[in-house]
Parts: sequence; structure tokens; C-alpha cells
Amino acid sequence: MATATLSALLLWSPGARSTALIAPSPTQAPVVLARYAQSVVKIEATILQGGRSVATLGRTREGSGVLIDPQTIVTIGYLIMEAESVRILTASGRSVPATVVGYDHATGLGVLRALLPLDGNPLPLGDSDQIHESHSVLTIGQGETEATPLIVVSRKPFAGSWEYLVEQPIYTFPPVNNWSGSALISAEGDLIGIGSLIVEDATGSKSGVPGNLFVPVNLLKPILADLKTRGRSSKPAQPWLGLTTESIRGSLTVVRVAGGGPAELAGVEVGDIVVGVGGDSEQIKDQADFYRRIWKSGPAGTRVALRLLQGGSLKEISVESVDRHDFLLHPAGI
Repeated sequence: MATATLSALLLWSPGARSTALIAPSPTQAPVVLARYAQSVVKIEATILQGGRSVATLGRTREGSGVLIDPQTIVTIGYLIMEAESVRILTASGRSVPATVVGYDHATGLGVLRALLPLDGNPLPLGDSDQIHESHSVLTIGQGETEATPLIVVSRKPFAGSWEYLVEQPIYTFPPVNNWSGSALISAEGDLIGIGSLIVEDATGSKSGVPGNLFVPVNLLKPILADLKTRGRSSKPAQPWLGLTTESIRGSLTVVRVAGGGPAELAGVEVGDIVVGVGGDSEQIKDQADFYRRIWKSGPAGTRVALRLLQGGSLKEISVESVDRHDFLLHPAGI
């Protein structure tokens, strides 16, 4: 790990404000840090009554979004998934309605369009593939007047319990609280990531070093035109089963099944232990291994054979997967 990263780790304490941990370089003087405040907006979303995601994410959601042109905002998708209405607040205090133009479950990103041009500074999309461990970056979220300097500490894969996998997210240190939909900015001033999570282990070393996870913008570039014109990617949708898993005592265990989802309809139950997928003889290693095996079986609509330990018996259950986009609720006309 780079010396700068080690220094930051040694200086970090849970109660400290992240801006005090890494001194801005000459190119990150306060006037430079402050200019990014005009590139980030606040998002306030109200979700459809009865939305599938309300139970876990709530019906009202707030976070950040990043301007990439005067009317287009990129954000983290869970803020606007199943949204009935969305309002944008600019750094100057202006309030403008917006519409959801696209959401992509595979990347976790979403795109909004403001009904009127916004008074902000759009950020160009950078090359997130060029961002590596020990690189200095900046982050800024809604309501902040200056960007916060961070260090990239890892590009390890991330697997979420909700059938979500990003192979090379950007992990940063020290952790910040205003991460949801926030901008990650390169030293050149380009947008390179969108804030998604705060994590307990950002380095992958199991040392308990906390940090934030940003979704790289290079995942957005190939699908941005599709999201703007058709609301979703034109790539074949991944098969979605509607189950939530966690590693418990070394076993991948089902902790939740989506009501009315494919897994529930097929007979998968909370407490089941996932042993295998299809004809694979090897036991499932972890969530990432589980998802890769499911997704290589074919596109959404494919039947996925799960081998489960259920009630003390080994069972094989065939689940007819679906496209998660079709499972979610959408406002009339969308």
C-alpha cells in the first residue's frame, strides 16, 4: 500500500472529519475544491405506493446526483428506483422537477432529466479504468460547499446480498457519510464514480478498514444512450431470482425472499443454504461465485436449478428467472 495511504490509515479515527486527514495538494486549494459544489444537486424522490423496494429502502429517499449536462443527472439507482416523483435542488437553492429516464440494475446507476436547464457546472465523464490504488481523488455530495480529498485503496470485486455484483468498483478512504449518489472526481476534474455505499472493509485485507464504494463511470458509458432513449440497457437482462443471501458460518444462506418473486414461487425458503447451481459439482464459495454461475446460465427467463439444503434435506429447485426491471413498479406511461 502506498505511503500516503498508510499515513491516512494511521491518522484516521472514527470521530474525525475526513477533510482533516489528507491535506489538499496545491492543485486542491479551497477555491478549486469549492468549484465542484455547483456540479452536484440534491435529489428528493417519492416512491410509488406499494413499490417493491419500499420495504427495504423506504418510500421517501434523499441523496445526491451529478450534472453531466445542463439537464441530465447521474445518480445511484436505488434513490430513484420505482419513483413516482422526483425534485432536484441545486446548490443555489433552485428547485426543479425531474423525471426518471433510466435505471440499470446490473450497474446500479440511474439517470434523471430535469424539466428545465439547471444552474450548475456539468462534469465530463472521465476514464475510471485509469484509477488505481493510491490515487488521490475528491468526493462531494449535496449540501457540501467543498470537495473532500480521498485516497483509492482498492478495486476489489463487490457482491451485494441483493443479487448485485460489480467486478471493479472504486473503494476510497477515509469514509464519508454523504456518499449516496455523490460524485467521485479525478485529479483532472472528471467524474469517475458515483457513490453507492459505506463499507466495513474497503481494502479486502480483512483489517476492518472502513471506506466508501463508488460505481465506476465506465460502466455507464456503454449504456448511457440506451438509458436516455429507452429507459434501460439494450443488453440482454441478467436472470434475477428474487432472493437475498448472506454468508453465515461459512455457508451462503437465504435470509429473505422477495414476495411474489421467482424464488418464492419456486419454493425457496428463508434459512435455505445454497449448495450449488445447475450441474456444477463444486460447492458455492461466496455471493460473487453464486451470481457468476447464475448469470452464465443464460438471460432473464432462463430456468436456474438451485441445489439447496432445506430443512435438513438436499433439494434441487428449478427457479424460472425474470428480468428485475419487469418485477418493479413503474409510473403510468413509463
